[in-house]
Amino acid sequence: MATDELASKLARREKINEGEDVAPAQEKNIFNPYTEFKEFSRKEIKEYEKMFKKYDVGHDNFIDLMELKLMMEKLGAPQTHMGLKNMIKEVDEDLDNKINFKEFLMIFRKAAAGELDDDSGLSQLAKLTEIDIDEVGVGGAKNFFEAKISEISKTSKFEEEIRAEQEENKKKAEEAKVRKADFKAKQAAFLSS
Repeated sequence: MATDELASKLARREKINEGEDVAPAQEKNIFNPYTEFKEFSRKEIKEYEKMFKKYDVGHDNFIDLMELKLMMEKLGAPQTHMGLKNMIKEVDEDLDNKINFKEFLMIFRKAAAGELDDDSGLSQLAKLTEIDIDEVGVGGAKNFFEAKISEISKTSKFEEEIRAEQEENKKKAEEAKVRKADFKAKQAAFLSS
């Protein structure tokens, strides 16, 4: 499929080079989870992606009905056939009866916004990522709510992560520039001897 796409692009480019009238290329809608789901940190998105890939048994970048059934059973929240269909229908934006990664992230967005019924399968799925009160206990409730407040108040965590990456890249570029200058100085000293 990728070779067909490349061949068509090369044929189009050749027509343009020969001066033929060619219709403008239609751009594909590219999905970037980091810009479309700013409420999640990069780490959270990577965790969701890891979970998505784990249950995408067919490796086709979709979770179909059978894969969703398997996922819900493994998570200890089995659903009826109709329940599974309703779960897919609730987030299926492109109406293909499958869940792609963007739609998968929509589950967690809707859960955070309180848009899911408490007894729905999607709600059960989303709860897997929340803090387990049984684990922290009632005494840990204060810490639980403080952690939730802290998580909600981090509005620019994505931007902070990007800035940190940019600073690291800038530092590496500066180090490379210094090494190159040192090499040129040594090279000039060697050649002048």
